[in-house]
Amino acid sequence: MLSRLEIHNVRNLSTARLSSLPRVAVFAGPNGSGKTSLLEAIHLLGLARSFRSTRVKTVIQHGQPSLTVFGEVAAAGSQRSVPLGVQRTTDGELILKCDGEPLKTVAALAEQLPLQVINADSFDLLVGPPKTRRQYLDWGVFHVEHAFLGVWQRYQRALKQRNNLLRRDKIDDNALAPWTNELIQAGEAIDALRSAFFEALEPCFQDVLASLSSGLDGVSLSYRRGWDKSMSLRDALEKTRQADMEQGYTHSGPQRGDVRVMVGQHLAADTLSRGQQKLVVCAMKLAQGRLLTEKKASNSVYLVDDLPSELDSEHCRRVCRSLDELGAQVFITCVDAVDIVSVWPEGSSPTVFHVEQGKLA
Repeated sequence: MLSRLEIHNVRNLSTARLSSLPRVAVFAGPNGSGKTSLLEAIHLLGLARSFRSTRVKTVIQHGQPSLTVFGEVAAAGSQRSVPLGVQRTTDGELILKCDGEPLKTVAALAEQLPLQVINADSFDLLVGPPKTRRQYLDWGVFHVEHAFLGVWQRYQRALKQRNNLLRRDKIDDNALAPWTNELIQAGEAIDALRSAFFEALEPCFQDVLASLSSGLDGVSLSYRRGWDKSMSLRDALEKTRQADMEQGYTHSGPQRGDVRVMVGQHLAADTLSRGQQKLVVCAMKLAQGRLLTEKKASNSVYLVDDLPSELDSEHCRRVCRSLDELGAQVFITCVDAVDIVSVWPEGSSPTVFHVEQGKLA
């Protein structure tokens, strides 16, 4: 849980400080006031990047050389808070710190503050490319399976080396074989970890979805590992070997994996209304948070941008109830605070912060 937050030069937020952060906070204000930038700053603290832009220069306040976000994270079941800090500069420098010590990787930072984002881009889980759904699945595996990161890094290195060799005019089989073997070992390990996590995820998703809507009984998730399920990865690579050599890249493997979201025999993206899609996306994100709590006894922090958009008050109420039942920390933006406060479960009222022209009130 994030207990303190300090922001400098993130978009129109010159300086913002929040101490003794509540479990549920609502940032309310007109469009362009800076409320989404508050969520963006928390995302920077957890992943060192924005969820709105890949270009850090657009996130740093105009005319400033850098942005900085500090925070303190209270570990579950502990009285101690761990300080985190992220600084990004216009010339590309990235500085990460945890408990006063430099961090070498963003992955080490991400372990400290598991984040889930529900915003307009979350619809990409249904309408976007497979990469988006792979990242969704891998988020869960990364946070509950300690071995995943190392295996994933091994696989990425082997895939890069193998593809480099495949792009050469003349391929040396003796040079290719070691990378193919490494690819197979790491790839099958990734698939095993993904498959085990997905087996727990799908029924959890069904439970959450049923609590959000009674009209989405036919929605299901299915895991595609990235090669023919009837054969081993070695056999699949042998089958596509000629195509790999002709086109210069590896066709089979976890890098082609996917999570299909279906309604019966049809893609959910082609079948569901916008509001129904948002409920499915919320269920996918909430299910991962529930699994993290069950498997690691730790909670996600949810960043929810404009929850009332596409949802009527009853379905907003159900999403809020599910968030509350998770016990997760939640930061929600909206134009009018009453849209959230009126549907949040009784007994745990959110704390409301009003945002005007980059200032908190």
